[in-house]
Amino acid sequence: MKQLFLICVLVCLIFSLKTHAQKFERWEPEMKAFEEADKSNPPKKGSIVFTGSSSIRLWENLNEYFSGKNIINRGFGGSQTFEVTHFADRIITPYKPKQVIIYVGDNDLASGKSAEQVVNDFKDLFTKIRQGTPKAKVTFISIKPSPSRMKFAPQIKAANEQIGAFLASEKNTSFIDVYTPMMLSNGKPNPILFRADSLHMTKPGYDIWAKVVKPYLK
Repeated sequence: MKQLFLICVLVCLIFSLKTHAQKFERWEPEMKAFEEADKSNPPKKGSIVFTGSSSIRLWENLNEYFSGKNIINRGFGGSQTFEVTHFADRIITPYKPKQVIIYVGDNDLASGKSAEQVVNDFKDLFTKIRQGTPKAKVTFISIKPSPSRMKFAPQIKAANEQIGAFLASEKNTSFIDVYTPMMLSNGKPNPILFRADSLHMTKPGYDIWAKVVKPYLK
């Protein structure tokens, strides 16, 4: 029985590793595109790196919103926190950024992960960033209240609260609350801030983010 148990554990571990490898492999075209862009137009060291899922990837005019800042957008849509952690050595560390601004957790919760898992995965990402760029300020943009994902509202609020508390206990960090300004007085997300899919943001949504984020930029 003990041998059978060990075999089952080993099979599950191999399956998990294979699944993760497949997830990472699907991002290779985007990672290589980032690296090719860096070769043709090398970014300045000491820039501000924005990374995370589609809310960052689709914020294509970051430099217009934050003129005078050296911004590098390294968001890749659909990504989860563990994937950003995996690719941190390619999309964060090489730039030696003075600040890393992160938006993650949204897709994690939608995939079925608990708030606690999101927090633990974020802590892993935080550790990876600290190891690669110990002087960089780490800033987390709270998980937004997308209308299509409001069934996860309790988990969103819990993850935001716990990540905020964690960052408050660490040096050279900041937590940006975008959840509150995106809500109406009736307790529902403002629909004009979202596209027809009720998930991705419109220009008014990004306008709110820019207003809230700007004071936190180094």
